[in-house]
Amino acid sequence: MSSVQYIVEGGHRLSGTIEPSGNKNAALPIIAAALLTDEEVILENVPRIRDTETLVQLLIAVGAEAEWRERNTLAIRAREIRTDELDPVLCANIRASILLAGPLLARCGHVVLPPPGGDVIGRRRVDTHFLAFEQMGATVSATDRYEFRATSLRGADVFLDEPSVTATENALMAATAAVGTTVLRNAASEPHVQDLAHFLIAMGAQIEGIGTNTMTVHGPATLHGARYRIGPDHIEVGSFIGLAAVTRSTLRVARAGVQHLRSTRMGFERLGIRCEVEGDDLIIPAEQSRVIQSDLGGHVPKIEDQPWPAFPADVMSIAIVTATQCEGMVLMFEKMFESRMFFVDKLIGMGARIVLCDPHRAIVAGPCRLRAARVESPDIRAGMAMLLAAMCAEGTSTINNASQIERGYERIDERLNALGAYITRVPARS
Repeated sequence: MSSVQYIVEGGHRLSGTIEPSGNKNAALPIIAAALLTDEEVILENVPRIRDTETLVQLLIAVGAEAEWRERNTLAIRAREIRTDELDPVLCANIRASILLAGPLLARCGHVVLPPPGGDVIGRRRVDTHFLAFEQMGATVSATDRYEFRATSLRGADVFLDEPSVTATENALMAATAAVGTTVLRNAASEPHVQDLAHFLIAMGAQIEGIGTNTMTVHGPATLHGARYRIGPDHIEVGSFIGLAAVTRSTLRVARAGVQHLRSTRMGFERLGIRCEVEGDDLIIPAEQSRVIQSDLGGHVPKIEDQPWPAFPADVMSIAIVTATQCEGMVLMFEKMFESRMFFVDKLIGMGARIVLCDPHRAIVAGPCRLRAARVESPDIRAGMAMLLAAMCAEGTSTINNASQIERGYERIDERLNALGAYITRVPARS
């Protein structure tokens, strides 16, 4: 993956309308699920980002046909699967490669998966996937690679030992081929999990309990081709809320999927940032109190991430940058990944007043004037957070390794420049 830099001139107010891309975390399992049928699948509103491109390459490598018919419309047909061993080089570039385990196990009865790559935000266990497959009759071995084998998957009452999004998605896809009824308990219920379930139903699956932590799949299903539109990325919408707040701008986010934004909006309201809803559009006014709301009794408030429908972990980095521009003090509690908070040292270098208490908790005191700096983008969400910081900082900043941002945000420099930002994308310099 070639690396790029963003040169960002800070201090500019933005204005206009922006539409979120399709949900990256829905597109990835839905692309993988196209392997469950030998008929053509047409997916609309697919974000054209590095992660989706890499996953498409993995599908082609196992024998599927895939083509982009428009910029964000992807056609996939897996008439046959030529190999059930995944390319280790491609797998090293993307954590979502693990999402091919469920469809290939269902389709071929066997899959060999090299360790997946992805963001360096702490240990991300895969045990939950293994336990789910084993309860459905598969055998699993893990050495320097993962191997799954099942002569026939069978329906089971599966309790996931944690509400893992990707494990829920893998189990859901495998369950469509299992003989009998599968009940998934302690399942993840994020919008992208719901999107996958609706896509499987469009292909002919029978699924109940969508949006809850108990999902029931009646199998086996004979899945057919389908045309499906992927929903908006609620994490990107959260990023735009933070962007409008730190640049003191009025932005309209069109077709924002407001039904999935309640916890996100509640978190930003705690920072003194309110949004208005018009139909399915979200409007973030420039005029905000930007005063952090203390808990009853004047106690320091806390924003913490939790499994859906609570505040999303992927918005935590954005909320931290936003808090630096708000008056008061707040405790940010990142529960889910032990390395995601480490990017705050870059914010401190830009002038933010933050105390990193431990790998999971940081106290932010604001407001503070950020100054331009040369920084790194360690992962997708922290990279976007650093872009927000650079856009409200005084002076011109350089963001290295901006390719990480582009793994999750489609043409973000072009789209923000259309609103009035000054971002120049250049090849990385040694």
